[in-house]
Amino acid sequence: MKYISVAVDGPAGAGKSSVSKAVAKSLGYTYIDTGAMYRAVALFAINNGIDAKNETEKLVSRLNEVEIDIKYTDEGQQIYLLGENVSKRIREEDVSVGASNVAVIPEVRKKLVELQRKMAESANVIMDGRDICSYVLPNADVKIFLTASAESRAKRRYDELCEKGIECDFEKIKADMEYRDKNDSQRAVAPLKKADDAILIDTTEYDFDGAVKLVKDLILEKT
Repeated sequence: MKYISVAVDGPAGAGKSSVSKAVAKSLGYTYIDTGAMYRAVALFAINNGIDAKNETEKLVSRLNEVEIDIKYTDEGQQIYLLGENVSKRIREEDVSVGASNVAVIPEVRKKLVELQRKMAESANVIMDGRDICSYVLPNADVKIFLTASAESRAKRRYDELCEKGIECDFEKIKADMEYRDKNDSQRAVAPLKKADDAILIDTTEYDFDGAVKLVKDLILEKT
């Protein structure tokens, strides 16, 4: 049986995860949040006192200890690190910045990409991240580059954290987002960029439901 794969790339805070998750649920596809896997590795580094940006070799030497499991419940995708549900913890700002730092490490990418490709071989999937179209699933049936202005992305992230009761600062979120954009786009291995055959969708002027409809309609049209 030939399964359908949808690849969604884009910068931090563009709504890739929330939009992809909603579209996957509507279409009956399996949603795979690859960014959550990098966040889990970043959390492993934090928990073990490893500076992922300046102590790369130390982190690489312990990658065999990193065990990431993905489980699906009524609440959606849940991420487990060494048996502990870390789905909420990995959304905090220190982990967000750490994820961008670990994502530039070739050994980390190799470990996680192998897992992601296996997932795409066993179901209809919507997978989002930074380099899904160009690197992880280069033969995906549908490729989308989802973006929005930095101001808009930071505001959405700020509102999301406030809604969850997490204390945060808008200017810091925006600065962190700009740092991650630069870090992700300039890394040597699989940098963030729009694949030539990906369709650009800018959601700056759209609300959540509008963005979901745009992406879903595109997938139905292409498949």
